[in-house]
Amino acid sequence: MKKKPTNLLLIFTRNPELGKCKTRLAATTGDKIALDIYKFLLKHTVAITRELKTEKYVYYSEEIWEDDVWDSKLYTKKLQEGIDLGERMKNAFNEGFKSGFERIIIIGSDMYDLSHEDLNSAFEKLNHHDVIVGPAQDGGYYLLGLKSNQNELFSNKAWGTGTVLKHTLEDLNETNYSLIDERNDVDVFEDIKDIKVFQHFFKTKI
Repeated sequence: MKKKPTNLLLIFTRNPELGKCKTRLAATTGDKIALDIYKFLLKHTVAITRELKTEKYVYYSEEIWEDDVWDSKLYTKKLQEGIDLGERMKNAFNEGFKSGFERIIIIGSDMYDLSHEDLNSAFEKLNHHDVIVGPAQDGGYYLLGLKSNQNELFSNKAWGTGTVLKHTLEDLNETNYSLIDERNDVDVFEDIKDIKVFQHFFKTKI
């Protein structure tokens, strides 16, 4: 009998629709370029996760799409549930633990500065710590890994602001946690304007 995986990767994604994703980036680039960049980031996220030896759940923001970049043979597709990001993440983690997974990591789908090796390393670190956090340069976090429910991490946060990491670490004050390398997620034009791989999206000066 095949052994059930003990590791679970949660990927939170927005449905890539014009005018509905990367809105802060779109304020500078326009909706079309922002959507093209987001689709590029989705493909990158697929590339760094598809070969991971873990179970993988993709949580859609609006509705589940059957025919898209997420191969249903590799990714279990689910719908985010909750009134804000914190509640949606909490519900996803709790579902994973109820299903018997022992180590669960969540990431978004807009991280160009993240690799397959980074994710393998994060799961390895989770063997030795109860919580791991990947700080983002904007004051949030790009990765969170847990070995048990930590519901307090998902309440009383101003999601999308630069205080999320600070308040999360305050909640973890007496917990065996580890910070991994700080990375840059893609929210606004300044996050990508100097990165070579994104330059071809900007055919005219913005």
